[in-house]
Amino acid sequence: EEPPLGLEAVAEEAAAAAASAGFRLTAVRREPAVRLQHGASGLEPLAWSEDHRVSVSTARSIAVLEQLSDVHSGGQDMVIHRTAVPAPATACTLKVGPKKEVAECKEKFASSVDPTVSQMFMLDRVFNPEGKSLTPMRGFKYSSWSPLGCDANGRCLLAALTMDNRLTIHANLNRLQWVQLVDLTELYGERLFEASYKLCKADAPCGELGDFPEFQRRHSMQTPVRMEWSGICTTQQVKHNNECRDVGSVLLAVLFENGNIAVWQFQLPFLGKESITSCNTIESGISSPSVLSWWEYEHNNRKMSGLIVGSAYGPVKIIPVNLKAVKGYFTLRQPVVLWQEMDQLPVHSIKCIPLYHPYQKCSCSLVVAARGPYVFWCLLLISKAGLNVHNSHVTGLHSLPIVSMTADKQNGTVYTCSTDGKVRQLIPIFTDVALKFEHQLIKLSEVFGCVRTHGIAVSPCGAYLAVITTEGMVNGLHPVNKNYQVQFVTLKTFEEAAAQLLESSVQNLFRQVDLTDLVRWKILKDKHIPQFLQEALDKKIESCGSTYFWRFKLFLLRILYQSMQKAPSEVTWRPSHEDAKILISDSPGMGSTEDDQEEGTSKQASKQSLGDSGKGVDIDDTAEDSLHQSSDTGGREPMVEKLLEIQAQIEAVEMHLTREHMKRVLGEVYLHTWITENTSIPTRGVCDFLMSDDGYDDRTARVLIGHILKKMNKQTFPEHCSLCKEILPFTDRKQAVCSNGHIWLRCFLTYQSCQSLVYRRCLLHDSIARHPTPEDPEWIKRLLQGPCTFCDSPVF
Repeated sequence: EEPPLGLEAVAEEAAAAAASAGFRLTAVRREPAVRLQHGASGLEPLAWSEDHRVSVSTARSIAVLEQLSDVHSGGQDMVIHRTAVPAPATACTLKVGPKKEVAECKEKFASSVDPTVSQMFMLDRVFNPEGKSLTPMRGFKYSSWSPLGCDANGRCLLAALTMDNRLTIHANLNRLQWVQLVDLTELYGERLFEASYKLCKADAPCGELGDFPEFQRRHSMQTPVRMEWSGICTTQQVKHNNECRDVGSVLLAVLFENGNIAVWQFQLPFLGKESITSCNTIESGISSPSVLSWWEYEHNNRKMSGLIVGSAYGPVKIIPVNLKAVKGYFTLRQPVVLWQEMDQLPVHSIKCIPLYHPYQKCSCSLVVAARGPYVFWCLLLISKAGLNVHNSHVTGLHSLPIVSMTADKQNGTVYTCSTDGKVRQLIPIFTDVALKFEHQLIKLSEVFGCVRTHGIAVSPCGAYLAVITTEGMVNGLHPVNKNYQVQFVTLKTFEEAAAQLLESSVQNLFRQVDLTDLVRWKILKDKHIPQFLQEALDKKIESCGSTYFWRFKLFLLRILYQSMQKAPSEVTWRPSHEDAKILISDSPGMGSTEDDQEEGTSKQASKQSLGDSGKGVDIDDTAEDSLHQSSDTGGREPMVEKLLEIQAQIEAVEMHLTREHMKRVLGEVYLHTWITENTSIPTRGVCDFLMSDDGYDDRTARVLIGHILKKMNKQTFPEHCSLCKEILPFTDRKQAVCSNGHIWLRCFLTYQSCQSLVYRRCLLHDSIARHPTPEDPEWIKRLLQGPCTFCDSPVF
């Protein structure tokens, strides 16, 4: 029996419970768990991108799991699209000199009489990546996602570092296949070879390759340890007529084994080798570097930047980065030491989080680093006195070393985990002097059972935590086989997710997919939209009128519509024999009438269009069929009426969003054309479509249309069908049908009919868009770069 607690201990425990009551976290398992084909590899094997893709470094590939908030799916499980970046088939050999000379040196070192040379050479995997007598180096060491807006589709790039030190950049342009855009290890090796392995011309001449120390030096100066992306910055480019234009660019910092840092600058969108602007090498002066992170700080509209480097021996410091031709950026005059003790605690992971200091009324940076079982933190604040640095350690979190750390950059919450399946949530709380951390334990064993953890990552808006797990010990015994899985845990409740979506500063549903997925899950389970959310959203629409809230309302209605649908009794992909018989009997050769053929065609077309359109599914073909199967005929009519009511609301919201986008398109037409000549936008048709509804009374639209029609001066510039040259009337916002019955889908961004076989679709298959052509002016190309007007998702 435990001894009774003293009054002081009870008071302390009650105070601690009251203090942390506001930070209670209930972790709930989210299905499905994704099984990995190969074991996880490398340090920090899990990373979550800003466009909601999770990369998992494994022994054979990088598995990429893309989270979707699919409005056309009635299943409650998380919708995940899976792809992979395969590991290269050949081993990477670093370029340290001419091939013939390198081969001779390798043979010389391998057969050296001095065992310190021969053994060091044979066992070093940088010198011998292919293995020979050792196992080959397969798999990936680390992966890093760029910010949103870097590839040709405006999404994230993936930088991948293999176990044998090959650093490459990949893009997922068609959603099914990953393409390698550039091999930075090869390019950097060529640069060093041309510079005779000197960083600057003033350096002393390097030694002979036949000397083992020189052989080691040339390898260590191009062996990547980590790489990290900066935020997107703006550079100025001088055109041929001496005009300056702003160009987006992004930086990739690569930390090498000898402490050097190569900073690559890429012009956006990044297309490959031709997009590389520059590459500068910085000497950090840190021995045995282990980790890297960007420090980006904004103070009085002045942007500061630097690189935080951690060592395997313990020290952490910020290295100045001088960004040439980057607008508005300044740098430190000299390095800033955050932790200088050589205490042999290796720095495993560093996260830099921008926060707002409520007492000092200014922005600040919180740097957190995992050092063994401890978390080192440092608060950086710029005041009139200069740069203030407060640092300390958080101890007593884990009994084992921290294997993975991740941070929610929106509120500064940090998550750490050790291999025993325990995750700690650390919430920073500002004090007058610096800050303190409230922390609580998340036992994954209560969610998944007994598991070992190998990596964690938090979603961009902090709704989910992804965890790599394997089986834990059962009855004191380790499992015979390890099954690696990526599992998901909720970190927010539905109410918190809904409130965050309503108060969002981003106002983009695609960039908040993790939050919308929580809302989707709740509505599908309860089969109704909570009253508080409906009322709050209606108030936002009345007071603000932003189209973001209309798109949020459309999303909720679509999910509600899906929740009302009855699940199909048969597997959807299995062919139906009855349909086959109907098709044979309706074929022209069997003597069917034209009326029958037209009816069959229209039914098929309506099913297809409703499967692709943003309205959801046609009630006539699916809802009633599923409802007829119900034995309760009395309850069928109210359900049909409810579905009809929801569909009418969906159509009304879609029409409002379409009209708002049409006004934007007409505004661009009016601003950028002297007379509204045929600029591939059916201006007259859009104007007539907006004016055709007597119930639509928008003064802004009527004034704009009046100005445009005055400019057009009775000219119509009609669209013509490319098959029969007949005029294409603008009667429907989604498709155009000529008098001969040829049907063309309309681009939802420009409302032009897409008369080519190749076009683009948005991520959730809401609508289609045409490809930009070389003759399109800049303003039309800018319109075509926009996201979907219904779901905010990018277009491929």
